Amino acid sequence: MDINKVNQYLRDKSPEEIIAWALERAKQPIVTTNFRPGAQLMIHAVTSQAPNIPVIWVDSGYNTSYTYRHALDTIRRFDLNIDIFAPKMTAGFRDIVMGIPDPDTPEHQEFTNEVKLEPFKRALSIYEPDVWFTNIRKGQTKFRDTLDIVTLTNDGVLKISPFYHWDDEQVNDYMDKHDLDSEDRYYDPTKVFANRECGLHKL
Repeated sequence: MDINKVNQYLRDKSPEEIIAWALERAKQPIVTTNFRPGAQLMIHAVTSQAPNIPVIWVDSGYNTSYTYRHALDTIRRFDLNIDIFAPKMTAGFRDIVMGIPDPDTPEHQEFTNEVKLEPFKRALSIYEPDVWFTNIRKGQTKFRDTLDIVTLTNDGVLKISPFYHWDDEQVNDYMDKHDLDSEDRYYDPTKVFANRECGLHKL
């Protein structure tokens, strides 16, 4: 598959058309979520066409109470086929062992590996997906600006970002149209800053 040609073909397609294109080719698709602001956008778009698709949530254990309540409301509203992957060490125990290290230190990279990357790799080993739907968009980080609607992971999984070229206004219009909720009191200790990568999308 020529990824560049695929992206040229999909560039002017709607998110719904992009999702349909990917699902036609998928044997074992998954969609990931972290219930961050705007998470229902992707969940609504994908489950409208694939209601029983596995929804993978890597819960670091450090989410806010607001995020956990939003997650529960979303799971119930969309009757999600959710599978939650957690670190092998609880957040409470980790706080005693190492806490949340300062960003850009080797300790923080170890922290990120343990609370996000290892659980996600575990999910991949169980589901062995060929298509992975994700909610990244251009402009979020410098690294994400190098990606596109369709990218290939190091393991050969097609990563599909149907809303990659959408701006905030388009996202808000979609969410208003479909009466979707968003919870903005979100914190990711593996990123700390909104424009920082945790490493998940570099796999």
